[in-house]
Amino acid sequence: MVWKVLGGLLALWLVVTVAGFVLKGLFWLAVIGGVLFVATAAIGWAGDRKKIGSK
Repeated sequence: MVWKVLGGLLALWLVVTVAGFVLKGLFWLAVIGGVLFVATAAIGWAGDRKKIGSK
């Protein structure tokens, strides 16, 4: 369930980032989308490392 939510968020942030680059007036949207994409990926990666370390 968590992976579906993280995957959905990553897809959403990717769409927002691409839309920000395509629409020239919305460059700030690309920056925010990129930051949120990286943050979501880092949270998913950290959660996965936590599970692996506890086994």
